[in-house]
Amino acid sequence: MTKLLPLTSALLLTASAALAQAPPLVASALKVGEMAPAFKGQDAAGRPVELRQLLKKGPVVLYFYRGQWCPYCNKELSQLQDSLQVLTAKGAQVVVVTPETQENIDKTVAKTKAAFPIVHDQNLAIMKAYRTAFTVDEATALKYKGFGVDLKQANGLDANVLPVPATYVIGRDGKIKFAFFDADYRHRATVRQVARALAPAGSSL
Repeated sequence: MTKLLPLTSALLLTASAALAQAPPLVASALKVGEMAPAFKGQDAAGRPVELRQLLKKGPVVLYFYRGQWCPYCNKELSQLQDSLQVLTAKGAQVVVVTPETQENIDKTVAKTKAAFPIVHDQNLAIMKAYRTAFTVDEATALKYKGFGVDLKQANGLDANVLPVPATYVIGRDGKIKFAFFDADYRHRATVRQVARALAPAGSSL
């Protein structure tokens, strides 16, 4: 009987390891007309950012970005900042969500001059709710490391996870009015597309 104990212990340890290893995350788009998942977070200044409260003031434009190391993200956020008034003039509020740490968010702000709220998505709660989170395969993660980008370190996580850089316009009724979701990170929604999706200020959107 005592000879079986080491084997039993080994099996238990193996089972525990298997349970601890979470399945990979797979991203998928939310559709126009769906209710947008509620979320709460904080911006870089520690101010609360809550979808329910924001929608009381007007529609919300929700962006997801990968990190300060991504030139496509920096270009998108710079263009967003340059054209921010186009969206705010239509009554919209812009919120940006990222997995990267606060230290790296500060670098993003320095690079893009972003004046809109950027929320560090702690524990990937928002990204998971909006189904933008996906697990980066080991080969790609190693490739990024070769370029000097350690995803785990950049995001303060124990897994290689990124968001699809999606964009959603959420109406005051909480429903998604516009959705841009492309797994190819080089493709982004333009400010013009987002502006077209926004009704004039004062409307029911």
